[in-house]
Amino acid sequence: MAAAAEKVEENPAPQRDIAEKDNASHTSTNDDDDDSTDRVDQNSLRRHISIASAEAAAAGAAAEMSMAAESIVQTDPNAIGWDGPDDPANPMNWPDNKKWATVILISLMTILTPLGSSMFAPGVPDIMAEFKSRDETLATFVVSVYVLGFAFGPLLAAPMSEIYGRAICYNVANVAFVIFTVGTALSQNMGMMIAFRFLMGFAGSTPITNGSGSIADMFPIEKRGRAMSVWAMGPMLGPCIGPVAGGYLVQYLNWRWVFWIMAMAGGAISLAGLFLVNETYHPKLVGNKVRKLRKETGNPDLYNALEDQTTTEKMRLKLAIIRPLKILFMLPSVSLMSLYVAVIYGILYLMISTFTFVFGANQYGFSTGTVGLSYIPTGIGCIVGMVLFGALTDMEVKKRQKKGETPVPEDRLAIYMIVLTGVTTAVSLFWYGWSVQQKVHWICPMIAVAVFCFGLMGVMMTVQIYLIDCYIQYAASVIAALTVFRSIVGAFLPMAGLSMYNKLGYGWGNSLLGFLCLILAPAPLFFWKYGARIRARFQIKL
Repeated sequence: MAAAAEKVEENPAPQRDIAEKDNASHTSTNDDDDDSTDRVDQNSLRRHISIASAEAAAAGAAAEMSMAAESIVQTDPNAIGWDGPDDPANPMNWPDNKKWATVILISLMTILTPLGSSMFAPGVPDIMAEFKSRDETLATFVVSVYVLGFAFGPLLAAPMSEIYGRAICYNVANVAFVIFTVGTALSQNMGMMIAFRFLMGFAGSTPITNGSGSIADMFPIEKRGRAMSVWAMGPMLGPCIGPVAGGYLVQYLNWRWVFWIMAMAGGAISLAGLFLVNETYHPKLVGNKVRKLRKETGNPDLYNALEDQTTTEKMRLKLAIIRPLKILFMLPSVSLMSLYVAVIYGILYLMISTFTFVFGANQYGFSTGTVGLSYIPTGIGCIVGMVLFGALTDMEVKKRQKKGETPVPEDRLAIYMIVLTGVTTAVSLFWYGWSVQQKVHWICPMIAVAVFCFGLMGVMMTVQIYLIDCYIQYAASVIAALTVFRSIVGAFLPMAGLSMYNKLGYGWGNSLLGFLCLILAPAPLFFWKYGARIRARFQIKL
């Protein structure tokens, strides 16, 4: 991160150009020449803003971008940015209560939408009976198709938030989510239900994709882990705790009431979001300031120092739409880490989509309501992992700061955390599989599930915060890339998993998944050692 700042500071070209242009304008006696020179000055300055922004973004340094823009603001009266480093309008300088109110509201959105992925899972047998279907693969797909919506939604949600701001994206997506949830509740056949479930996931992916970007907008690096741990409860806890309530709703009412209650909760959160969600995206806030000043001063030449002035809004939108895919396929750190997270996430969805069969009629004979309770250990494991790993990642950053050194993204990948998460996720799968296979007392596989979710949360927390720190300017696009990959795996692995369990059994089936986790576990260690070198080598224009 410091490298970008050094580049900006060590390159005196902008200042030399400004001085030369100023001298030329002073020596000119022709007013037209003065006007022409002024226009050249502004074009030159705008090019320098774009160059400085690109250099800083390549290093993932939002703070350095602000510094570069601030230096331009001081020399060009038409360039508008923050009013110094302590500007109260800058989300980084908001009071803690305002920051945390925003985090909590976004976290509520992020908990609600993943609830929809699994809350009705205990009612799948009732749905299959009502729609007269006996296809077990289809029974799994009606749960996981929601996650497939998570794969496509971020490709729109992330770029839109980086063009039009975070707040409007949240509000539009929340309203759409409620509409599609009502459509699901009114479904009259399996095809209609699958279509609306996909659209629910598509709209519901917005807070999951953009939440991390909002946090990066508000919190400095040493405080980001704690805020991320609160927000990350949603994507992990939602699928885990939803079936607890869903089981009893299905047992005592019917499966449609699951979606009616979700629509009511979504409506309440949507209403709160319309009035309470705060815009956090820096270029959007400065853009609002520019429009206000243009109106007040009548000066049409005022421009946003935090935006690339060499491209049109249409071009920026096009670049933003393809950015998540470029990040996913052209940056090795994102590609490999996304694969690791996708496998872990897919295994989670394989587990929760088969709990109805494992703890229901197939193995343990639980009732529909009691099957919902079997999801409680997943929530316990996620909460413990969230609290522990959120604190540990910030602690590693603060250690470096106490030494007077600049934190680096690799601080998030401490060796002991890598070992702990790698061991717990793999061992718990062996434990879960063989205890279910042998029909050991139900508490044994449930403890294994809690341990797996503890390790899963560690992987998710460390990887997400690491990638955000690497590419902070495009945090939403980075998380979009991560979400696309993990959601595709999360949608299709459960479908393949049923066939795997039928052929290999729960013991060897989960052992195969455990071995896969062991193979991927060293990935964070590789980037802990070589991450900075790899980022320096693989730099792409985003």
